[in-house]
Amino acid sequence: MRTWILTAGLAATIALASPGWTQETKAALDTADVDLFYRLYDETGGRPSAEQLQARYIDAGSPGQRVFFEARRTTVARLAEAVATRPEIYQKARACASTLPKVKGRVDTALARFRTLYPQARVPSVTVAVGRGKPIAIGSPVTGVQVGLEALCAADFIDPDAEGRFVGVLLHEYAHAQQNPLLTEKKKPTVLEAALVEGGAEFVTELLIGRPAYVYFGPLTKGREREIETAFAADVDKTDLSAWFYNSTPEKPADLGYWAGYRIAKAYYAKASDKQAALRDILAVSDAHAFLAASGWTPGMTLE
Repeated sequence: MRTWILTAGLAATIALASPGWTQETKAALDTADVDLFYRLYDETGGRPSAEQLQARYIDAGSPGQRVFFEARRTTVARLAEAVATRPEIYQKARACASTLPKVKGRVDTALARFRTLYPQARVPSVTVAVGRGKPIAIGSPVTGVQVGLEALCAADFIDPDAEGRFVGVLLHEYAHAQQNPLLTEKKKPTVLEAALVEGGAEFVTELLIGRPAYVYFGPLTKGREREIETAFAADVDKTDLSAWFYNSTPEKPADLGYWAGYRIAKAYYAKASDKQAALRDILAVSDAHAFLAASGWTPGMTLE
């Protein structure tokens, strides 16, 4: 999931927050921020104050944590309020974190395949932090990958299997880290541009593990493909993303712009004779309309 905000403060933080780019094919999951949070959480009986969170978690945390929080304007007051009013997600996150070793093994296998398909792939370290219930995760070719443990653990609607959910979302974010910053860091992308970023990451995830990260799209869109994509085609040049992106709730999963973009990327890949070149094009796209035209995508088209 991308965040389309690059503030002056965040730009300054980026200078301090190297994403730890490496040519290795193995994931590095940095959970030091999780350890900081739960140490404070236990010592305060699950009720840390804003001042305690600032001094002993935010100020003591990693550069990646600060990038994550500033990207979505997570303030210490909002964090303290979330911890006090939603204790269940923080308790669930602690238990859910026990899946991370198995997650890492499965992600390592997928990343080895990624390097085969896309030899220039870079693997940033992943900052795993505890936030205010959102965002779930962000990935960027500039700032690397950050994951909100409590948010992803609570997002059962994405995939009811916690281990599979982590694997899919991490790979989606790793794909974002390979994409063209001309689109990923654009302040006001169009619906089509956002779709090619999010949908491209979904398609890469499918190449690596046989399914997209957001598995609910299949049942949600079945039999409605033409209807949804006709509406999407009418909105491709809008810069108001709210009808298509970042509008899911546990009660009403949505974010159908991801799915439309995934379908465009899949159409492009299916049409290409050189699959390795097609994958490069999907990750490097900068001219959204040219890519759309080259894909041969049409609303409701049949894709294997």
